[in-house]
Amino acid sequence: MASAILASLFHPSEVVALVQYKLSPKAKYNYSNNKTRERLYHFLNMTSRSFAAVIQDLDEELKDAICLFYLILRGLDTIEDDMTIDLDTKLPCLKTFHEIIYQEGWNFTKNSPNEKDRQLLVEFNVVIDGFLELKPAYQTIIADITKRMGEGMAHYATAGILVNTVDDYNQYCHFVAGLVGLGLSEMFSACGFESPMLAKRKDLSNSMGLFLQKTNIVRDYLEDLHDNRRFWPKEIWGQYAQQMDDLVKPENKEQSLQCLSHMIYNAMGHIKDVLEYLNMVKNKSCFKFCAIPQVMAIATLNLIHTNYSIYTTENVKIRKGETVWLMKECVNIDTVAAIFRIYARQINNKSNPLDPHFVDIGIACGEIEQICVSKYPGSTAELKRLQAGVMAGAGGSVLSAAAVVAGAIILKNTFA
Repeated sequence: MASAILASLFHPSEVVALVQYKLSPKAKYNYSNNKTRERLYHFLNMTSRSFAAVIQDLDEELKDAICLFYLILRGLDTIEDDMTIDLDTKLPCLKTFHEIIYQEGWNFTKNSPNEKDRQLLVEFNVVIDGFLELKPAYQTIIADITKRMGEGMAHYATAGILVNTVDDYNQYCHFVAGLVGLGLSEMFSACGFESPMLAKRKDLSNSMGLFLQKTNIVRDYLEDLHDNRRFWPKEIWGQYAQQMDDLVKPENKEQSLQCLSHMIYNAMGHIKDVLEYLNMVKNKSCFKFCAIPQVMAIATLNLIHTNYSIYTTENVKIRKGETVWLMKECVNIDTVAAIFRIYARQINNKSNPLDPHFVDIGIACGEIEQICVSKYPGSTAELKRLQAGVMAGAGGSVLSAAAVVAGAIILKNTFA
């Protein structure tokens, strides 16, 4: 915690959020009265720290269904992603996984010993037991999305991931993330928490997934390159390099940054849909579940915009203090719209006037501002409040921020 506080030295609002997080009572989830649930949430925490907290904060009606939705798709992905599994074994699993989840006692032991989520599949019979206890409506939705995702994965496993055009890029992101958005919307509507219209707006649900997936793909360029995976569409990177690997060469730095801005501009095209979708979500726990990853994504785009380190450093992430601050502020559409406005302005201010997408990104940022002002007028008051917190101490001097840090560290040591 102390290192996170120091990293947020010049961001007092983040320091405050970190201190509040440290001092606030933590939710305690006890599943010991049900061994199946206890093991399921063990796997959830093991496979995803980021989603584990927001899933467990959902209302009880949805929590288990979405936990199992996540674990089933994680199991499917763990088979698809393991290059040590031969296609004769892999393809039948991918194509029939939506049927496998109904087979009591089924598990899978053919992953590489080095596969980080191998144990989930070794004990997949536990996931199946949990799935079979869900309401039939949730089972049907999960099985349908699993079938469609498995078919997409089987296609790419056979033909290879060839992301040549932007259409290819959109299709790939749809299979691995857009379908998740569709499934979540269907469950939100099926349980009665949200209007049936939410599930019908498949375009918006798809954009929710695409915005997250594209942000991760842009950020993870170097990691994917090292793993011999190529997700950036050639239609974009081909304008700046002969080979996608050439983007990491120091002599190509200018073109690489231009390519990066092009990829960011492409991802920003989904933000209008994201805001419209979030405005339709009325249940408080569903809203936070959906909104938190989206504000993390716009914060990440801001971090990597004009940031050459994505070509030199793996695991580029926003500060922990920034993450905690965002999670704390995701309470309603007005605050979320204000957050998007803050980051859109920062992205615009960072843009290089000599970059070929300088105007495009500027227009995209301006459209975000215009949409938020006209459709979410309460975001203006929230923007002022958030900016007041962000700027507190910034002009006053480093001393005031350092005093906050010192106090925070004292509190940490006191309550550790």
